[in-house]
Amino acid sequence: MALVVSDLVKKFGEKTAVDHISFKIEKPGVFGLLGTNGAGKTTTIRMILGILEKDGGSIQWNERTVTRETVKFGYLPEERGLYPKAKIVDQLSYFGKLRGMDGLSVKKAISYWFDRLKVSEYSKSTAEQLSKGNQQKIQFITALLHDPELIILDEPLSGLDPINADLFKSVIYELVEKGKYIVMSSHQMQSVEEYCEDLIILKDGKTVLKGNLKQIKAGYGRTNLTVNCEEEIDALIKDQGINLISKNATGYEFKIKSDEHAYNLLEKIIVSKIRLNKFEIREPSLHEIFIEKVGE
Repeated sequence: MALVVSDLVKKFGEKTAVDHISFKIEKPGVFGLLGTNGAGKTTTIRMILGILEKDGGSIQWNERTVTRETVKFGYLPEERGLYPKAKIVDQLSYFGKLRGMDGLSVKKAISYWFDRLKVSEYSKSTAEQLSKGNQQKIQFITALLHDPELIILDEPLSGLDPINADLFKSVIYELVEKGKYIVMSSHQMQSVEEYCEDLIILKDGKTVLKGNLKQIKAGYGRTNLTVNCEEEIDALIKDQGINLISKNATGYEFKIKSDEHAYNLLEKIIVSKIRLNKFEIREPSLHEIFIEKVGE
């Protein structure tokens, strides 16, 4: 199976929101759909789901045009989509039956996901009685209840505390192990970097970068240096062939031309007897690549 998006176009009046973008997911896993606000991510998602009509291009699943009949979708939208005054268990049962599940299958699935996401105590609560984080959990269950083949997650970790964010992450890993195809849109670059082997970055509806994340990072080389120490080293930086990118409470971030320049600075730090907590030569993070590609 594979999801193949080819030359996709969407216009709103004279504005082109999605401008001839293409990508494919050829094996189970998480694909990153990234971009700034207004870059065309949600519009792309809505075209894949059939919520919006496309103005050009094609979307295929397993070499067939994507429709609700050819692929089982699971969708976690960024916006809250629950009925505020209905009981949670009733809503989930309703959504499951809408997707063709029988009563027994719905009950088993609800029981499993209530336990898995630790929300069993809220089954008789209404949506408006839940915190934002617990509402997000219920929406996640709605997306997964019917065991979909293709899962689309739009900002899945939004509004979650660190404990529940880790819980969501463990579920996403579980879904990948089960062979699910997942498209994830997120502004949390660290989380995307944990999951995604392949990605696309959009800006103003156009593709600015796509491909395998490891290969993209390897193409940049080890050009970043992180130094965390207990004293300032500003005086040691001069004439070292390195550029200061940022300085914060924990230390420094540099751009380097070669490992040699980094080691020259390391030698000066050691000679100066400055206590060193971290010295790391690395490839750029996805966050840094993202800023380079779409930042003004």
